Amino acid sequence: MKKIYRLFPIGLIICLNLHAQPWVPELGNGTYKNPVIFADYSDPDIIRVGEDFYMVSSSFNCMPGIPVLHSKDLVNWKIINHVYDRLPFEKYNKPVHGEGSWAPAIRHFNQKFYVYFCTPHEGLFMAEADDPAGKWNLHHIENVALWEDPCPIWDEDGNAYLVRSKLCGNELFLHKMSPDGKKILDNGVSLYKDISQPTIEGPKFYKMNGYYYIFAPAGGVPKGWQTILRSKNIYGPYESRVVLHQGNTEINGPHQGGLVELPSGEWWFMHFQDRDLYGRIVHLQPVSWKDGWPLIGVDNNNDGIGEPVDSYKKPAVSASPGILVPQTSDEFENSTLGLQWQWHANPKGNWYSITENQGNLRLYAVKNFTQNGNLWFVPNLLLQKFPAPSFTVTTKINFTEMQDNNRSGLVIMGKEWAFLALTKTGDEIKIGMYEGSYVRCEDDTREIESIPLDVNTCYLRVFVNQYGICHFSYSTDNIKYNLIGKEFRAQKGVWIGAKVGLFCINPNITESEGYTEFEWFRVE
Repeated sequence: MKKIYRLFPIGLIICLNLHAQPWVPELGNGTYKNPVIFADYSDPDIIRVGEDFYMVSSSFNCMPGIPVLHSKDLVNWKIINHVYDRLPFEKYNKPVHGEGSWAPAIRHFNQKFYVYFCTPHEGLFMAEADDPAGKWNLHHIENVALWEDPCPIWDEDGNAYLVRSKLCGNELFLHKMSPDGKKILDNGVSLYKDISQPTIEGPKFYKMNGYYYIFAPAGGVPKGWQTILRSKNIYGPYESRVVLHQGNTEINGPHQGGLVELPSGEWWFMHFQDRDLYGRIVHLQPVSWKDGWPLIGVDNNNDGIGEPVDSYKKPAVSASPGILVPQTSDEFENSTLGLQWQWHANPKGNWYSITENQGNLRLYAVKNFTQNGNLWFVPNLLLQKFPAPSFTVTTKINFTEMQDNNRSGLVIMGKEWAFLALTKTGDEIKIGMYEGSYVRCEDDTREIESIPLDVNTCYLRVFVNQYGICHFSYSTDNIKYNLIGKEFRAQKGVWIGAKVGLFCINPNITESEGYTEFEWFRVE
């Protein structure tokens, strides 16, 4: 699918856009469809506090990190915060693809919210807050390597514990913690290891009806399953059972998530499904109990193992918030960026401004010592998750004040990337479509097609179809759009799905010089 498109008429773009529909999980008549969030909120964990549900997910190297989402019914979700703005290590000032926060766990204890997570090489972190939408205080608990996926539990006797897995291992470990959750008190013990559960990881700890339960995915990300461990003693021995797998459904690798009980007595489980370039999207499954074991999904084959549902009756909650989806579009009318945005590294204050020109986002250029723009190494990519199987993004860009050699525009980012950008050289401005991929020590970004422009305002657009194929186009009047370049298939990043967003770079300047302004960013 490498057909070249050059200045096609608007009719083709309109036809393409007919396939772009928002992803809404509500089906009406009290039912929902999966996924409830068609976006890359990988390794989700959830809790219920009163009538409110809160979810967190992995961020890896994207900042701000660990989004906090809120829901009233487990189906409709909104981003309300992030756990941290940046990680306190110099190496995260540049893109460290695939590192950063992995598989956080969220808990509520003694009127306080806690989030635990590990990074591959810096160790264990804990963040605490009185209000999940407010200020989180981040603590670096243990400086160790290769820990992953921690989850705390506070027992009735006042003791606190932490279960975790090990990077590249097949084993779960248990540590005793201080009651305030800020110290690890021992070297830990091996809690569970069984070759029948390969790549066991992502444990979530619960205690119910005298049993300790550990929900632990196994089998790997694309094709894994959900395992449950249980024991009367926190130190084991633990027996295991597979409670959710793909079975005869099309939902591959259904596993790794969080469990909640509703006041009505219903139980629900949220987990991810790996969808390649779209990342790990979020599903909601009913949970039933038999003989002290949970079964997730529906037992279609009467074999005691659940299979995920495509649609189901909505959770029995007291009130529904109406249709909500995580934020996408941004008119840049507030002094801060929308919560959907993340950078590819620890952010700096001089990367952007909204207040300097109210209603416009001003992105300042960061040095990029490559001729065409190798975005793999660029920290100030302003990106957000793919929001649906098919969608269109349009942004309005003003370049009256562009500096010489600036390159700014709209990007689809992953291990391979493509972008539509304006470039200024002397008094000339051109618009071009580029492709690139990460090749060590080389600038592999290539110009596919470019043409000169003689206007100061332009509209940039990318349409992504249900197969991840991207078509870039531009307009000078926001009516007639012209295709440019060629088709590009979006690619996932390192542990994250493909992203879409904005950028501004320059190979020849200091960071505080040169900028481009964007009036709005709209997702349909």
